Amino acid sequence: MDTDVVNEVEVWARACANDGRAFTALFDTHRDRVFRHVLRLVDNPHDAEEVTSTSFLELWRRRASVVLVSESVLPWLLVTAGHIARNVSRGTRRYRALFDSLPRAETVADAEQIAVAHIEEDESVGCLKAAMKMLKPADASLIVLVVLQGYAVAEVATLLGLSDGAARTRLHRAKGKIREELAEARP
Repeated sequence: MDTDVVNEVEVWARACANDGRAFTALFDTHRDRVFRHVLRLVDNPHDAEEVTSTSFLELWRRRASVVLVSESVLPWLLVTAGHIARNVSRGTRRYRALFDSLPRAETVADAEQIAVAHIEEDESVGCLKAAMKMLKPADASLIVLVVLQGYAVAEVATLLGLSDGAARTRLHRAKGKIREELAEARP
């Protein structure tokens, strides 16, 4: 008999005895195979992740009644994942049908307006990225963490090894540099 199979039987016995580490070992062993299987059955990777995690949750929840096939839990997981994937797909179809049946707005932006908006947005994002690349790494981190993520300057200063005053000064200067770059980029 193969030692991997014997090990899985032993690991499964420990998992059935509420050993979380043993269950984690089973998860690590089979998650990729279950995910690949589910990815063939659902519409997108996010749904595949959800179905995979739900399959392992069901394995844990029903561990007392799970029957090993060929001394492995994998067949049980694949069958369960298939059932869950079909339920998810069915729910998605129902949701889409309901969504498609909703009344649409009378006014719709024409293709030119949509294209211009996307181009302007892409240009703005590109200009901002270019301006951020011109900053020193610490200054770019200050901008990202304080301005975009909303952390306090004092917290970010500690993280970057700066004094509170130095961080505030660098942040002010970095904002100025970005403003200048964006002003130069606009026609």
